[in-house]
Amino acid sequence: MSFFERLKTEASVEWRAYTEHPFTEGLADGSLTEAAFRHYLVQDYLFLIEFARAYALAVYKSPRLADMREAAAGLSAILDVEMNLHVKLCAGWGLSPDDLERAPPAVEMLAYTRYVLDAGMRGDLLALKVALAPCVIGYAEIATRLASKPNAVAATNPYHVWIAEYAGAPYQEVAANARTHLDGLADRYVTPAREAELIAIFKEATRLEADFWEMGWRAGQR
Repeated sequence: MSFFERLKTEASVEWRAYTEHPFTEGLADGSLTEAAFRHYLVQDYLFLIEFARAYALAVYKSPRLADMREAAAGLSAILDVEMNLHVKLCAGWGLSPDDLERAPPAVEMLAYTRYVLDAGMRGDLLALKVALAPCVIGYAEIATRLASKPNAVAATNPYHVWIAEYAGAPYQEVAANARTHLDGLADRYVTPAREAELIAIFKEATRLEADFWEMGWRAGQR
């Protein structure tokens, strides 16, 4: 069993609560309220900015040149590709760049991103990548599952663009590369004693990701 699979197995309760949250089910069947999705989109924009900082930290924390290049590529992908795609998606929902820039950060967004940055500051590159994994790898798994549902990627589903973007080959490759790199770091640096610490980081990061969905879900219930 790979290191990432061991993390998922140990955090099975948290992982299921995150990847099968009602917010994600609402994306698949189109039942999610527009208010919930707009709130999520705004906070996810702010989230991406903080994740870019985490990848910049990963460059500094990298023990090898190859690790630095991997982190730098991730940073570039966020700043030069994913941010632009997100702004375009937001525009389709009536959210301008000014709307995104002026939005106050939600507590849930700050909680997760600060946790990731703190894990990286206190620990090494492996600890940081474990904290990042629920988002980077989890989104690919969630989108793949959602895309397999009837009519999830049909034009009649208002959320089909989001699902198709994360279920599509470009993002799936990003997630696969992140998983490969995480497993490679684990092969180099994990010891039996250390694994318990990394599982704890993964569980907490996954729980905070579920809270991010919950934030959007609650916004749609107001």
